[in-house]
Formats: sequence, C-alpha cells, structure tokens
Amino acid sequence: MNAETKTAYTLEMRSPGDLRPVRVSAPGLRIERMQVVLPEFNAFLHTVVGSDCRWGGYSDWGKDEWTAYVHRDELETWVAYLDGTPAGYFEIEKSPEGEVQIRNFGLLPAFIGQGLGGRLLTVERAWAWGATRVWLHTCTHDHPHALHNYVARGFRVCKTEVGAANRPIPSFWELVEGRA
Repeated sequence: MNAETKTAYTLEMRSPGDLRPVRVSAPGLRIERMQVVLPEFNAFLHTVVGSDCRWGGYSDWGKDEWTAYVHRDELETWVAYLDGTPAGYFEIEKSPEGEVQIRNFGLLPAFIGQGLGGRLLTVERAWAWGATRVWLHTCTHDHPHALHNYVARGFRVCKTEVGAANRPIPSFWELVEGRA
C-alpha cells in the first residue's frame, strides 16, 4: 500500500455480550453526554481529533451543516473529561432499524497513550439504547492502535476495502491561524 491508498475496515458487535469493557484507574475521568447541543463544539472536536488521522467527510462543512448534523434526535455526543479538560469524544447514531453506529471516536492529541481510548470505547450506551448491532468504520489513516483497540473491546472486522486515501485536512491551528 502506498500514500495514495488506504485500507478501510468496518467492524461490528452483534450482542451486548460481545463487549469487553475496560476500566482504567484515572482519577478525574468523567464521560458525559452533551446535554446542550453545540455544533461549534462538535466541529472543534472533529477537527482536533480527526485532522491528524485525515478524517474525511466534514472538512468543508460550515455552520448550517454542523447545526443540521448535531440537532438530530438519533445522534448523541459523549465527551471524556480528565480533570475538567476535554480529552476525547464519541458520537453515536441510532438508525430506524435499531443499529447504532459509532460515527466519530477519538482522543485529543495530548491524551493519547494514557489508556483512555479503551475506556472511552466501552460504549455501554449503544446497547442501553436498544441496539441490534453496534458498528463503526476505521482505516489505516487512524491512530496505529485504533484497530487493535476496537478488536480488544469486542468488535469484529466484517468488511475490508482498499481505496483512495483521504486528502489531508487542515489542523485546528491551521484554521485558527488562517493558513487553511
């Protein structure tokens, strides 16, 4: 594989019994659902977490697209805070058929390597929401430990595809500094 291609994986869990939770000893760690919908915060998290991994799909969105995306009953955003600081997040979306997709998941760069990813990925909420299946996409652009973390939590690869690489997206700082 070269820099112009990526391998994409679809992973799934078919029952709550597949979930292998992890509990880390991290005093000060809280994982909370965002009760007040803030498109700006979702866009911030997506940019900060996803720019290094070349997350595609939302980089050209503006206020209207982000607002429409987050103001849906079928979407929930959960944020991990460590000592009051946002450390990571995930978004889950429930389909009318009862499947729950983990739309976005990851840690802010300063919190990678502290064992928080496994804890954040213990997404009991998806099953409590009545999921018939929990699934997600990842690819070789993601953090090198991402696929292993998903499998360690009980996800199984159900589809693999090789395709065109995602184009790089501006980092948060490039956007702030007007270099994007």
